[in-house]
Amino acid sequence: MSEPVLPLPDLDALARLDACLRALVTAHPDLAGLDISEVLRIVPGKRAVLAGRLDGRAVVARLVEERGAEALAKEWAELQRIWPHMQSGRYRVAEPICYLPDARLLVMERAPGEALLEHLWQADVSRRAQHLRPAAEWLRDYVEISEGWKPGNAKGWLARAARAAATQPFGRLRRIESGILAHLTEMATALDGAEWRVAISHGDFHPNNLILGEDRLTGIDTGGSGRLPVCKDIARFLVHMGRRGMIPSGRRYLGVDAEGLEVFAEVFALTEIERNLWLPFFIGIEALIRVETRALKHSRIKRAEEMYGLLLDDLAAL
Repeated sequence: MSEPVLPLPDLDALARLDACLRALVTAHPDLAGLDISEVLRIVPGKRAVLAGRLDGRAVVARLVEERGAEALAKEWAELQRIWPHMQSGRYRVAEPICYLPDARLLVMERAPGEALLEHLWQADVSRRAQHLRPAAEWLRDYVEISEGWKPGNAKGWLARAARAAATQPFGRLRRIESGILAHLTEMATALDGAEWRVAISHGDFHPNNLILGEDRLTGIDTGGSGRLPVCKDIARFLVHMGRRGMIPSGRRYLGVDAEGLEVFAEVFALTEIERNLWLPFFIGIEALIRVETRALKHSRIKRAEEMYGLLLDDLAAL
């Protein structure tokens, strides 16, 4: 007999969610000690992210609809791959604890601490930049066991960025982005035939997916992991902060934190072509492929406009 598959609740149906979870705990002995006490996030029709304790241990549980089953299986497989490499020391991933494919449920350790970006907003301005190196070193640890070189494909990423930029709803951002795209097109030509460094990388590496604890930095949400250009994940981290106006060092280059660029370049021992072409290229790509929506606050749009304008100026000077 298969385990019950739990439908995700609507936002106004927490009691139903509780009943479903109770049914799952009853059906699966390994979860007898599961006590869910907090709903961290619900995306109706997609997933619920829950927090509580399993046999007294703080955990996070992901419960997904059927269309999310493949991604959940991928996340579990990636945690199994990387856990032996990052299970102790300063830089870690959340420990995988339990995976029930039939129920589409994954349980992992709830890492102690707070999201790095949230910490940065609360931290004294003079102390923010000290967190850039640990973030870079965390990613370095993550990718080092799978790193290698292969022929690059700048034009493939360029095509993806062009498709995304065409959907930009804000005219003033479209005008800046068209200039960025023109420079990226020139860079893609210059990069034709060049190799890039690839690895099984995080896939969504940004400071809210790093949990800062007292003695550890823990990466979460590794479901998007795959073999990617390493500079793409570095760009994801820097642009995520840059478009929100978080510049820990107070200095910008390419629209993002200048010290962050320097630190990642040093930690990864980036080659000249990575430092001067691949990383700037992927910063531009990252700026274009994540399109702003009209649901965002006006302040977010203004910060994005500022970042993209500075990025355009620096790309023109390369």
